[in-house]
Amino acid sequence: MNLGATIIKSRRSVRTFTDKPISEEIIKETLECGRLAPTAMNLQPWLLGVITDRDLLKKVADITDHGKFIADAAACFVVCGDKKAKYYLEDCCAATMNMITCLQGFGVGTCWVAGDKKEYGVDICKHLEIPGEYSLVSLIPAGYPKEVEVPKKKPGKEIFFTNRWKPEES
Repeated sequence: MNLGATIIKSRRSVRTFTDKPISEEIIKETLECGRLAPTAMNLQPWLLGVITDRDLLKKVADITDHGKFIADAAACFVVCGDKKAKYYLEDCCAATMNMITCLQGFGVGTCWVAGDKKEYGVDICKHLEIPGEYSLVSLIPAGYPKEVEVPKKKPGKEIFFTNRWKPEES
């Protein structure tokens, strides 16, 4: 198995973190990996940031509907997309996954918290002073895992196909 596949297969959503901080080197490398994500027409229609301030982490956590654990993360990466770009959502999702995969490679746990289409996105952008033409796409709380849950995934035979979909008969 190659390194990329190993990292991807080991990733799980993490919602409980230790108190260990994330180094500046890992933060910079994560932002750089987000910056290098593929984009339609190479527009790169994003702002990529990180929150490490404890008070601001708590404020952001309080605003979300399913991200209260952000308050306990060592950091929370933020991905915002330029709403004028036709494929900002797809592009920002690619950046989000690049960042999640990078962090997993360092042993840092994450959980993708939705931002797009969430009413709280506007409030979070205001708190972070994000320009109005950008929309919150994702929040990535990050930290060293306190515990990791392994969710059940659908078996490949239920979802894979070659050329055309033909369900396997029972």
